Amino acid sequence: MIEDDLRSAFARHEALVPPAGPLRAAIDRTVVHRRRRRLRLRLAGTALAVVAAALVGFTAVGPRPPETGNLLAGPLPTPAGAVNVLLLGVDQAGEGRRADSVLLVHVPADRSRLYLVSLPRDLLVPVPGRGTDKLNASFAIGAGPDGTDLAGGYRTTRQVVAGLTGVPIDAGAVLTYRATRELTDAVGGVPVCLPAAVRSVHTERRFRAGCHRLDGAAAVDLLRQRYGLPDGGLDRDRNAGRYAAGLLTRVREQGGLTNPVLLSRLVTTVGPDLVTDTGQLSLPALVSAVGNAADVEPAVVGLPVSHWEQGPYGFRLDPALAPGFLTALRTDRLGEWTAAHPRQVTALR
Repeated sequence: MIEDDLRSAFARHEALVPPAGPLRAAIDRTVVHRRRRRLRLRLAGTALAVVAAALVGFTAVGPRPPETGNLLAGPLPTPAGAVNVLLLGVDQAGEGRRADSVLLVHVPADRSRLYLVSLPRDLLVPVPGRGTDKLNASFAIGAGPDGTDLAGGYRTTRQVVAGLTGVPIDAGAVLTYRATRELTDAVGGVPVCLPAAVRSVHTERRFRAGCHRLDGAAAVDLLRQRYGLPDGGLDRDRNAGRYAAGLLTRVREQGGLTNPVLLSRLVTTVGPDLVTDTGQLSLPALVSAVGNAADVEPAVVGLPVSHWEQGPYGFRLDPALAPGFLTALRTDRLGEWTAAHPRQVTALR
């Protein structure tokens, strides 16, 4: 009886119910719009992440999330002058966590090419609250006793690097090795040319002198090597620069900065914990600036340093070359400086 009454009630009021078709269509349009918007936001963030990963070969895990609300609102300003991006490569986790690789990516105002400037982790510099210490100690201080505050580590290192170089840091990321293998395999391997043979102290793998197409496992292995190399950590920095240039080439060849299909695949590869710090720049503006300069093979150059034979052990700025280099960096004339000092540029072939 109750069921019959309910059927009759529904039948009487059915005519008052608005057609479901238009409402369903509106819902579908909203769902599609939201999905597309989320995809655009993810791709925008990942484009910078791919650039960062392509520059250093690590997964980007930055100090704070981008302000996504501004990504799609109106025209986005593009930086007109030089742009400097600080990328920190972090290997180990836990107490005393330090930045093993410090790379300053200089994008000149004319967007002619990228300059990948390696700053030695053992460079002796003024560190807040520590006096003179190694550059990589600045990250450990900022990251805290347990090494978990990546944002703090980044901020402290950014302050030290800005004071050392005299240039503003416009954006940056903290980078780990976690997705290097997957990212390298996702682009089909990375070309790296080595001037001398390298033997891994971790796996006994031997990298012959000459050109290689490294898969993910081999890339991670090479990037960890410094023992047994003639210049130790400086040679590891050079090999990291070679790998970064090769990865950037692979991403560019596949249209990775503009191809939504490849970017979507790399989003899945990199994972959901990817965050970057873009400072006052929008992600699309920063990606545009870096992407335009990436059309030309980057120049990999190390900050000129010399060994410091007294304690504490480390490097000091080369008194003959470093002043001119830093002046060129500050005045956006690295092209002229590298042309005048070709031996300071890492060979990629």
